[in-house]
Amino acid sequence: MCNLYRMTKAPAEIARLFGARNSAGANFAAEVYPGYPGLVVAEDEARVMTWGFPLALKGKHGQPLKPKPVNNAREDKLGTAFWRPSFERRRCLIPVTAWAEAEGLKGQMTRTWYSLAGEEVFAVAGLWRPTEEWGAAYSMVMVDGCPQMADVHDRMPVVLARESWEQWLAGTPAEAFALCQTCPDELAIDRTAARWGAGRSAATSG
Repeated sequence: MCNLYRMTKAPAEIARLFGARNSAGANFAAEVYPGYPGLVVAEDEARVMTWGFPLALKGKHGQPLKPKPVNNAREDKLGTAFWRPSFERRRCLIPVTAWAEAEGLKGQMTRTWYSLAGEEVFAVAGLWRPTEEWGAAYSMVMVDGCPQMADVHDRMPVVLARESWEQWLAGTPAEAFALCQTCPDELAIDRTAARWGAGRSAATSG
């Protein structure tokens, strides 16, 4: 599953690339983590939302705890009550420069970055909804990983070809679900020495 990605383009540039209005009024980090703000394209706008649908949790004695951000939606779960309303009515595009997976031995894992070869930014399939806890929130749709990722992880985001963007946003649920496929395109892979749990980046792109 994806728990870290980069988006290094400015909101105005994303709005231009995606043919959307620029409504991004808040800063977001170049490296996006669950529970933090990121940029999405929804309803013809480039908007800042929180990455992850809030999941209500309770402690041992029934006391409410801080909600958990559910930032990945498996394609085989899109028909469940948690995801179905958003999948049917509120799909979005998530601009991504690269996403990361943890690689290596437990306690020594490093960041391995994946991107589309030859592309500075691409679109990942997303869902969004309004929430009481965090305002508008979004989640990535995930499918089986491609062979290039087999030695690191068995799942990956749904990478949408440019000609499929409108189908994902405005198509019927059946038409959108047909796009939930493993990416067939070549990935660029960047294996780094950066530790997986090295902390949040303070760099901002918005």
